[in-house]
Amino acid sequence: MAPKYQRIMLKISGEVLAGEKGFGFDYPTAAAIAKCVKQCADLGSEIAIVVGGGNYWRGRSHQDMNRARADSIGMLATAMNALALADALGQTGLHTKVMSAIDMPKIAELFTAEKAVEYLQQKVVLVFACGTGNPCFSTDSGAALRGVEIGADIFFKSTNVDGVYDKDPNRYPDAVKYDKLTHSEILAKGLGVMDASAAAICRENHLNTLVFNLSDPENIVRAARGENIGTLVLCE
Repeated sequence: MAPKYQRIMLKISGEVLAGEKGFGFDYPTAAAIAKCVKQCADLGSEIAIVVGGGNYWRGRSHQDMNRARADSIGMLATAMNALALADALGQTGLHTKVMSAIDMPKIAELFTAEKAVEYLQQKVVLVFACGTGNPCFSTDSGAALRGVEIGADIFFKSTNVDGVYDKDPNRYPDAVKYDKLTHSEILAKGLGVMDASAAAICRENHLNTLVFNLSDPENIVRAARGENIGTLVLCE
């Protein structure tokens, strides 16, 4: 079965990579995700992945800490995740490359859109580290930006819930799930599924977003096939 999406930008949070441990990198969780990414690649999809770093570092450890320095530490956390995830992907037989927004020549290749597209066309699975390379921007924004730069057909935003709700379904039993909505509605309603900057980047660059639950990694394959899961966030 051919995939619905030829080129996919997949965002994986650091919290997901921690697995049930809740902290650090859980290799069995990464291996399960890698297996499903391999299935998508076998279908014919080109795949790039942005990883978060919340399993190692999240925000400032103290209110007086410099924001830019704290965000730099978070970028280093994403680099650790990117390297470990690339290893899990490689164990499936995939050819992988880690590309970083920050120059780290000993461990990763510096990101350029031109080189990234070249790799994708060669069926190399890419893992992007260090977000945008700038403080004050989340890895959601980094994923949206990279998705635009590589000409992705879709932005897969994986979460710990099965789509976008009008309020937190983990706290409110009467929360209502959206099947479809727009990035403008996410911004207007203040829905917390992604950062405002990420939603704005997607809206302004016509990059549709699919939000789904990654507690079952098979959802990556279902999403690539175009099955009806999660919430589709459309550009106007």
